[in-house]
Amino acid sequence: MTAVLLAAGDPPPEAAIAAAAEALGGGDIVGIPTDTVYGLAADPWHSGAADRLFLVKGRPRSVELPLLVSGEEQALTLATAVPECALRLMARFWPGALTIVLPRRQEVDADLGEEDETIGLRCPNHPVPLALCRAMGPIATTSANRHGSRPMTTAQDLAASLPGVALVLDAGVCDGAPSTVVDSTGEVPKLLRAGSIAWEQIVAVVNGG
Repeated sequence: MTAVLLAAGDPPPEAAIAAAAEALGGGDIVGIPTDTVYGLAADPWHSGAADRLFLVKGRPRSVELPLLVSGEEQALTLATAVPECALRLMARFWPGALTIVLPRRQEVDADLGEEDETIGLRCPNHPVPLALCRAMGPIATTSANRHGSRPMTTAQDLAASLPGVALVLDAGVCDGAPSTVVDSTGEVPKLLRAGSIAWEQIVAVVNGG
């Protein structure tokens, strides 16, 4: 069955956010726009939702899902032993296309895959996922495509091409560069994936620039 499409501009309609939050809260998979590309979202605290997301994506559970957050405050409820360099990166690049991998709090029982020592966090620079995170808390996401394929940049392609998605919030074309992923589990950050934010910029901020 083709996913339901709902318009979600800037600011996104309250009804669209409420519908997406209800679907996520019920364990469904929802397509959402971000500042990079369209993503598939799930509530990782709902039993079975992450399994459905891995299935729709065709992604192995060994590849952990990151979480989108509304900002630093939500991020710090999920991570522990956060080094100063990570706080500097949040202050400079959030909201934006930077995913920060941090030590995961033991009490955070979200299902994000097989690995539970660390957690990848990002505060996106897009009103739709920010509104969703404010409405229901952090959400697990991955780019909207089959694992290993090119990400989808329109809601229409997503709705027509990925069975198992209940609802898609349509905010036009999303075709930004992928987020840069940085390991900040220690005092010296490491680049895990090159992306929208240049590594040189990250190093400059970490070094006090």
